[in-house]
Amino acid sequence: MNVKYMYSLLAVVALLLIAWIGVAIGLKVVFGVIFPYLAVIIFIAGFAYRVMGWARSAVPFAIPTTCGQQKSLPWIKPNAVDNPFSKSGVVARMALEILLFRSLFRNTRMKLHQGPKLAYNLEIFLWVGALAFHWAFFTVIVRHLRLFLNPVPMPIQLLENVDSFFRLEILYDSFKMALPGVYMSGLVLLLAVTYLLLRRLFIPTVRYISQAADYFPLFLIFGIALTGILMRYFFKVDIVSTKELTMGLVTFHPTVPDGVSTIFFIHLFFVCTLLAYFPFSKLMHLGGIFLSPTRNLPADTRARRHVNPWNYPVPVHTYEEYEDEFRDKMIEAGLPVERMPEETPEEQTDTDEKE
Repeated sequence: MNVKYMYSLLAVVALLLIAWIGVAIGLKVVFGVIFPYLAVIIFIAGFAYRVMGWARSAVPFAIPTTCGQQKSLPWIKPNAVDNPFSKSGVVARMALEILLFRSLFRNTRMKLHQGPKLAYNLEIFLWVGALAFHWAFFTVIVRHLRLFLNPVPMPIQLLENVDSFFRLEILYDSFKMALPGVYMSGLVLLLAVTYLLLRRLFIPTVRYISQAADYFPLFLIFGIALTGILMRYFFKVDIVSTKELTMGLVTFHPTVPDGVSTIFFIHLFFVCTLLAYFPFSKLMHLGGIFLSPTRNLPADTRARRHVNPWNYPVPVHTYEEYEDEFRDKMIEAGLPVERMPEETPEEQTDTDEKE
């Protein structure tokens, strides 16, 4: 059994204890100011470094993924999205891939039935879970911008109102009360990351290929979503003090008010860890998808010759030059040569006399 998930789980638990103990002993400035700034610097520098490294990589061949008919003869109908010939087709395929995960929707899984019979099944649940996870995460990030902006822009307010349209009444301390508004994105994020985590734990083929680096971001994001939900619905958090802390970070006048609770520092420490870990993990597919030659190149190899834009002149030593340099030695060694050495007039006279 693959127990590598335990290493990641213990790492996240250790992060929780570090933040909890650190705040308890009075290191609020470290967890509220130093770590956020350090995490943002690592994230920006690491993200830029990875993207620049990919941008400098040569693309000597046109290798776009083709899943349909390529444009060729006028009477053959091409597939403009799966096998794009123009830049607009490439943009359409990239948009469907980035926004709707089109290739994941078309992904299949082999399954052996009685007989034996091999069948291919669509991975619909994986596609739905991944789509829900990414869009919920994006919504949560955009919604949290209200903590760093004053006044809050109208689009963010509109998104927040739409996201929290659902009202829930619960029994709390024997008194019926209504929660201020249930953010659907937070609940969907928690459910989606739970599904992706359980899928790695209980599907044998996926568990077999999963490493600790695959489990760690899932556990970390689960901790971020869980602490966020606990802060909103179960623990009292001083929103004014929290906004004062976040606005101080953005305006480079950091301050740590007394009203900020411990669970907020744990939540913030999880977020900082994810930011610092992001550029060095598989999460960097966020930037890599835009630079993948299998996606961003048109499939027009029948109409245009792909020329590597990174080609540059280099000194070469041709075979003709090599043979001119070593022809005598090659002949002595019995190696074949394309051109025999030219004879001098004296050598030609000696050859005629021998004949």
